[in-house]
Amino acid sequence: MEEKIIKLGNRVLKDKLENQGMRNKLIKEIENKGIKDQNVLKAMSAIPRHFFLPAGLEHFAYLDKPFDIGEGQTISQPYTVAFQTELLEVKPKIKILEIGTGSGYQAAVLSHMGAEVFTVERIEKLYLKAKELLTALGYNNVRCFLGDGYEGLEQYSPFDRILITAAIDEIPEKIKRQLVIGGILVAPINNQSGIQIMHKIIRIDENNFNVEYHGSFSFVPMLPGIKKE
Repeated sequence: MEEKIIKLGNRVLKDKLENQGMRNKLIKEIENKGIKDQNVLKAMSAIPRHFFLPAGLEHFAYLDKPFDIGEGQTISQPYTVAFQTELLEVKPKIKILEIGTGSGYQAAVLSHMGAEVFTVERIEKLYLKAKELLTALGYNNVRCFLGDGYEGLEQYSPFDRILITAAIDEIPEKIKRQLVIGGILVAPINNQSGIQIMHKIIRIDENNFNVEYHGSFSFVPMLPGIKKE
């Protein structure tokens, strides 16, 4: 493995052989937890998650835990990233709308799997950081947008897949209509007890959707509007 080095502002980020060793251990751990899609595991094995964590937290990157990335947001637990990605059934060249860019790590996973990714972030500070990092890493099939996730990206629709990376009470009809017939939407949705249940929603035809439920998770809440610096 070649050492990857990128410079972001005053930070120099290096991906060393020892980082790959820690990644391999993490991938085995999430595989043992039930992730079966080898394409998901291969993508996560190749991506330096420590690049996506704030300075000072890099050495925690290969623990199967979420971490604070500032602005009240987190980088999701690797198992959760793998779980959502597996539910999406990602294939090369498909169009994916991600709502909630955050650190950019999930977008990098989807990009590495060959998808064309359109990712929306409402917090300008996070949007700028993620865009800079994804560009520096060469993920040219990711397009970053500052915007209100509740609006989606209608001008670029329809999408083959839609991924929501924050907890939402209900999927807006506007978002559902941006999904192709036969497409898949994955999102954690709050139930009446306030528990977040992972949903896999498949658009059957113009007006009908099939819904699957895939256990409880913990995400930050999805908020409307745009937060500028």
